[in-house]
Amino acid sequence: MKDIAVSMKHINKDFSGVNVLKDVNFNIYKGHAMALVGENGAGKSTLMKILTGVYLKTSGEVYLNGLQVNFNDTQSSQQAGIAIIHQELNLVKDLSIGENIFLGREPVSARGRILWSKLYSDSEYWLKKLGLNENPKELVKNLSVGKQQLVEIAKALSIDANVIIMDEPTGALTPSETQKLFNVINDLKYEGKSIVYISHRLQEIFEICDDVTVLRDGELIGEKSIKETDEDKVIEMMVGRKLNEQYPRIKTVTGPEVLKVENLSNQFIKNVSFTLRQGETLGVAGLMGSSRTELMRTLYGIYPYNGEIFLNGEKVKISSSTNALKLGIAYVSEDRKSNGIISEMNVRENITLSSLVKFTNAAGLIIKSKEEASANKYIETMSIKTAGIQQLLKYLSGGNQQKVSIAKNLNTNPKILILDEPTRGVDVGARKDIYNLINKFKTEGMCIIVVSSDIPEILGICDRIMVMHEGRISGFLQQKYATQEAIMTLAVGKDAV
Repeated sequence: MKDIAVSMKHINKDFSGVNVLKDVNFNIYKGHAMALVGENGAGKSTLMKILTGVYLKTSGEVYLNGLQVNFNDTQSSQQAGIAIIHQELNLVKDLSIGENIFLGREPVSARGRILWSKLYSDSEYWLKKLGLNENPKELVKNLSVGKQQLVEIAKALSIDANVIIMDEPTGALTPSETQKLFNVINDLKYEGKSIVYISHRLQEIFEICDDVTVLRDGELIGEKSIKETDEDKVIEMMVGRKLNEQYPRIKTVTGPEVLKVENLSNQFIKNVSFTLRQGETLGVAGLMGSSRTELMRTLYGIYPYNGEIFLNGEKVKISSSTNALKLGIAYVSEDRKSNGIISEMNVRENITLSSLVKFTNAAGLIIKSKEEASANKYIETMSIKTAGIQQLLKYLSGGNQQKVSIAKNLNTNPKILILDEPTRGVDVGARKDIYNLINKFKTEGMCIIVVSSDIPEILGICDRIMVMHEGRISGFLQQKYATQEAIMTLAVGKDAV
C-alpha cells in the first residue's frame, strides 16, 4: 500500500464565477513521482498553486501527512516542506546565481549579517548536483534560458522540501541535462521525497514517474499506475479522443531560394552559411551552448554581425528587429515571458502588437473592429483557450500564451517565420495544432525555421535539419536520412556516420 504524503479532496476553484477546478481529488505518494498531465487550461497549474498557497481554494480539503492544512501564502507552504519549480522562470536576473538560489532564505550570522561564503559554497553544491559548473557569483542575466532553468531547479532543491513540484522542468534542457535531472529525481525518491512532475513530454513521464493523474477541463479523469497504461491511453484521457499521429509532417515541393546566409559571424557564431527555400521547414538542433538561439537573434537584427545575408537574391543588412519585420522575418522567442508577450495586456493587444499599422486609418487611429476581427481569427484558428479577446494574458495557461506569441508574429504576414522552441510547455493536442499550422504555411510558400531541443519533434516536422556545435554548423541532414543518433553525433562536434 502506497503511503500518502499529500491528499487534496474535492477541490473547487472559481475565478470571477468561472469554475476552473471541479471536485478534483489528487494524491501525492511518499517516495514516488506523480505525473500530473492534461491539456493547457486543464487546471494543472491552478491545482498546484492552491497546494503552494498562491491561490485560495473555493472549497475542498488539503491534507499533509494526514493532517488538514490551509496555506494562505507561499511562505507557509515552503515552511511545511513544499517547493515548486515554475514553468515560467521566476528569477531576479540582475542578482547572482547564489543570491537567486537563497533569495529570502540567506544564511545569516548571530548579528543578522549575510554569510556570503556559505551562501556561495552551498549554491555551488546544488549547482554541481545538477551538473552546472557556473560560478555562483555569475549574474543570472548572463546565462542562457536553459541554464536559468537549472538555477530554478537548484533553488527548489535547496529548500530541502519533502514535496517538490516540477512544472515543465526539462523544457530548456538538453538530453544530457535531462538525464542528470532524472538521476536527481531518482535520488530524491530514494530519500523518501515526493515529486509532482508536470510535463507534456510523455516519454519523460514513462521514464521517471511511478503514477499519472490526468485532468481535463478542470475535472479529474483518472489516476493510474504507469505500469498499467501507455502513451496512447494517456493521450486519449487528456484530449477525450484518440490522437492518431503526433507529427503530421507533409511533403511539399520547395520553391526558389529565399534566404541565403554567407559566413555570418559575431561573438556567438562563426562563419555560418546556409540557405532556405520557399515552402521549406528547416530544423535547427544542437546542445546548450551551440548558439542556436543567438543565430536566430542575429538573423532578427538583435545582434550585429559580419558576413552577408541575401533575401530573394538581394543583399540586405538587418540592423534591428523593426528592420527584420519590414523585410518579412518574424521571430517567436524561446523566452515568451521576457520577449514574446506582455502579460499585463489583453489577448487582442498582444496579437496585434507587432502589426498595428494594418489596423490604422489615414489619421493614424486604430480601427478597433478590424483589430478585434484579426484577434478573433487567430483565437479560432489556433484554438487559443481564453474567455475572450479582452482577457489579460497573465491569466492564460503557458501553452495558450505561447499560441498568442506565435499569432502575434503570424499577424505580420512574414515570408520567413523563426520558431524558437515553439512547443515548450504546450500540450499534445495544441502541439498538433501548431504542427498543422506549420504545414499550412509551408503549402502557402512560407519559409519556416524551427529551433528545438526536442529531437523527435525536429525529426517529425522538418524537411531538413541543420545541427550546430559551439557556434558553428557541424552538418546538415535530409529528413529521410536523419536519426536521433546522427543528430547527436553532429551536436557533440563529431562527423555523422
